[in-house]
Amino acid sequence: MTDTDSVSLQFDLEETGRMLTVRFMTTKRLLVAFVTDGNYLRHDQLAVAAAASNAWNTEQLNPMLSVWDVRGPRPCLAGVCDLPLTCRVTQADFDALASDWVERARQMFTRCHEVFQL
Repeated sequence: MTDTDSVSLQFDLEETGRMLTVRFMTTKRLLVAFVTDGNYLRHDQLAVAAAASNAWNTEQLNPMLSVWDVRGPRPCLAGVCDLPLTCRVTQADFDALASDWVERARQMFTRCHEVFQL
């Protein structure tokens, strides 16, 4: 799916029966990949989701997972990756990086589903 501000791709997350949605968008300085699995959190799940996020980020040594929009009506788990817009990479290198982001997101959301029942 595309619009004037972003491009979204979907991937099957077979392990959990959900779809990963990766939305690429830009800010003034960054290319941002925002990843969700379409699962909204109940308010009684926010503490567990925050603990899962903290555990993942600590174990991976690469902060990526967050509880997104906790003040909104429908908070969710989200993976966020970014690159400075000023960086230069070949198409092949960007493809490899984006594939790595998707694979890490797949592992992250599968773990959140299996271990934390999120």
